[in-house]
Amino acid sequence: MSIFHNIAEVISDAAYIWRQEMRQVIRDEGVLIFFVIVPLIYPLLYSWIYNNEVVHDVPVVVVDDSHSSLSRQFTRMCDASPDVRVFCHAADMDEAQSLVSRQLCKGIYHIPAEFDTKINRMEQATIGVYCDMSLMLTYQAIYQTAVGVTATMGAGIQTKLSNPATKRDAEIGVRPLKVEDVPVFSPAGGYGSSLLPAVLLLIFQQTLVLGIGLSAGTARENNRYHKLIPIDRHYQGVFRILGGKALCYFMIYAVMGAYLTLVVPKLFSFPQLARWQDLLAMMLPYTLACIFFGMIVSCLVRYRENVMLLMVFVSVPLLFLTGVSWPQTSIPPFWQSVSWLFPSTFGVRAYIRMNTMGATLGDVLWEYRFLWIQALLYFVVACLVYRHQIILSRSHALERLDRIGRKLEVQEMIKKRKKKE
Repeated sequence: MSIFHNIAEVISDAAYIWRQEMRQVIRDEGVLIFFVIVPLIYPLLYSWIYNNEVVHDVPVVVVDDSHSSLSRQFTRMCDASPDVRVFCHAADMDEAQSLVSRQLCKGIYHIPAEFDTKINRMEQATIGVYCDMSLMLTYQAIYQTAVGVTATMGAGIQTKLSNPATKRDAEIGVRPLKVEDVPVFSPAGGYGSSLLPAVLLLIFQQTLVLGIGLSAGTARENNRYHKLIPIDRHYQGVFRILGGKALCYFMIYAVMGAYLTLVVPKLFSFPQLARWQDLLAMMLPYTLACIFFGMIVSCLVRYRENVMLLMVFVSVPLLFLTGVSWPQTSIPPFWQSVSWLFPSTFGVRAYIRMNTMGATLGDVLWEYRFLWIQALLYFVVACLVYRHQIILSRSHALERLDRIGRKLEVQEMIKKRKKKE
């Protein structure tokens, strides 16, 4: 009966801690923002901004020093393309650079004076393309449009020079090998379908860690003597503390995880190729790993503002370390080892391969196993950290009781002396 009584007591204490933590989440505006408001609003805003996938009608300025029919043909074809819009013609490069510096245009097409002359002499002509590299999407649109137009014009000139007998001969002479460009796993070939799913999983981790850190920082500031663990009979066990807190966070982020991985991609037509069973199996260890990782981080920061500075600072590096925005093979071994410390590294890789590339759970078995290893490892570390916090809280409580006892003894001594006098 004693064993069952102890188990019932642990469950009762864990439920009490769960209620207290849930009340703390609801009452603390900062925690509520990171647990609910940010995961709901931020993915919608981010996905809506990049919902067009690719940029269109990027303004460019043309510097035409040739003033020939071929240069005007090049300008018309560029303006007719969906990605580029000829904003104006400039008299020289200085005027064109001034327009770019004022952000009225994003690039320059410079057609040299010998452009038409070199073509008529059967020589290779060049066109200068100057792009604003601060935005890679506009650079891609300007450069690829110029490459495509020059290739089309070159094919036309080559056809005229070869004087083919039939139209089919002309096509074979210009393009002996036909190449079809098919964006793999990104039908639109844009930013949203390729990168935003990774951002959604990173938002999941960052907001969860931020919310846990803010909650722990608030508890520490409100109870400086007892650190994170209140002096309460319900908080006198490591497993009941971790169980109650983790259950609170898991219940909230089970809903947020379903929203981020199912609802948001559906709203913005991102690729969704994963089966819900495989996705659920992958998100379970990822959620647990993020929860215990956040609980460890919350014990390492002293003030609630520190966790915000820390997690916001590492957000962009963590995105690069996932291997989605930057090739995984080009990441140095040291930084690859550092990336293994964060659940987002394996969670993002598994989610991208499953939901975007159509992989099954067996195809991402290595990432799946590593997520479970992280969840177990962070659970053990969290137990050790919270045990240390319990020992500290007890020592602080004994110190306070000792100080209070000494004050009472001094007061009693003073009263006795006054009575004798």
